[in-house]
Amino acid sequence: MVFSNLVFLFLFLPIVLVIYFLSPQKLRNTILLLASLVFYAWGEPKYVLLMLFSVFINYLFGLLVEFGSSNRKKKFFLSIAVIVNLIILGFFKYMNFIVANLNELFHLSIEMDPIPLPIGISFFTFQAMSYVVDVYRKDAPAQRNLLDLSLYISLFPQLIAGPIVRYNTVADQIKKRITSFSKFSDGVSRFILGLAKKVLIANPLGGIADEIFALPAESLTTGTAWIGIIAYTLQIYFDFSGYSDMAIGLGKMFGFEFEENFNYPYISRSISEFWRRWHISLGTWFKDYLYIPLGGNRVSTFKIYRNLLIVWTVTGFWHGASWTFMAWGFYYGVIISLEKLGLEKLIRSTWRPLQHAYVILIFMVGWVFFRADNFTYSFDYIQIMFGGGGDIHLNQETFLYLADYWFVFLLGILFSTPVYPKIAGTINIIAEKNMLLRLVRDVVSSSMYLILMIIITMYLVNSTYNPFIYFRF
Repeated sequence: MVFSNLVFLFLFLPIVLVIYFLSPQKLRNTILLLASLVFYAWGEPKYVLLMLFSVFINYLFGLLVEFGSSNRKKKFFLSIAVIVNLIILGFFKYMNFIVANLNELFHLSIEMDPIPLPIGISFFTFQAMSYVVDVYRKDAPAQRNLLDLSLYISLFPQLIAGPIVRYNTVADQIKKRITSFSKFSDGVSRFILGLAKKVLIANPLGGIADEIFALPAESLTTGTAWIGIIAYTLQIYFDFSGYSDMAIGLGKMFGFEFEENFNYPYISRSISEFWRRWHISLGTWFKDYLYIPLGGNRVSTFKIYRNLLIVWTVTGFWHGASWTFMAWGFYYGVIISLEKLGLEKLIRSTWRPLQHAYVILIFMVGWVFFRADNFTYSFDYIQIMFGGGGDIHLNQETFLYLADYWFVFLLGILFSTPVYPKIAGTINIIAEKNMLLRLVRDVVSSSMYLILMIIITMYLVNSTYNPFIYFRF
């Protein structure tokens, strides 16, 4: 089940909210846990057992790490916990990839049925691992209550696509959290905005990207190649940041405060800044649990750049079992290393629009590797983008895309910048000075969200195209 599903919007969520707020305080965590299991089981019932197994073993390892009689034993239990988690993730996510490459490399003929990828396994595995590591580091006490730990790992607002929530940031909220009308209202508003991002911007642009990337390279022109990558660039941002907005909004409805996951990355002036703004929870996870344990920047110059390349290659591999994902991660590792060597300082000394142009060019080329199925198509696509192959002119098909979807492209470009919060902030400042203006603002705001929900519902009823990119991860 996904948040942009009519069943979720008009059946699952309303029922859960009603039961949750009618229940006594001491039963609310149980209600949320049961709802989360139903949410996950809706699409893949059998993998609920896998997630519960992950919860149980990490619950045990958390206790073993905390109550280990010596640091050596604590470290031993931590190591076993990490290995077990990685084995689970590796089997379901990477086994087919490993077998296919072994067959190719050593001319073997190992036969293996495709292993389906459990939804959200990368996210809940990382959360579970971070819990045990936090217990080892004494950043949080081990959770004695198995149901509370189960809720942390399986909580449906962030279960299948994040943000990756650190245990020490929500441990107290699991035990006790504040709900209020104001907080609930903020959550509803945030959820609707995220839903609008996903349904009204990401979905139409995703249709364009899918159509263009399905074309053979010889059928592409420079114009259609650029239309395709611009569409995908906007689609992946609005798809994922929209989902994060919905998760944060849902969390607020139930009294949780999740950390922000996106901060307008497309306005960045360097690639290092871009990755401080994009998928913040994942970047923080890799920094705290891989980069720093490798030595971070407290080691020799050579090892700093080695660490960066390792972390970014692993980041790419985390996104999917494909060499193109690894190349995508390594690509960013090289660029960030170059920026640390002085490129960022050089770029920052140039005209500001050139700084933005540099970042846009880099991440658009990167998204080609992320979206394409193989290296050959990626390189052909990039070559065509820059006039190295195919027809460099804007053909009729290019103009048709622009004529039919110019408004969606415009919305995507506009709302990938912080124009909306700046306008809203200015309106709020003005409205606070006058009671009548506050009333007008509240009425207009409520009407806007209601109209958005009506439009979104109409779109979902009339469209069968409702993909979710991060189901792949």
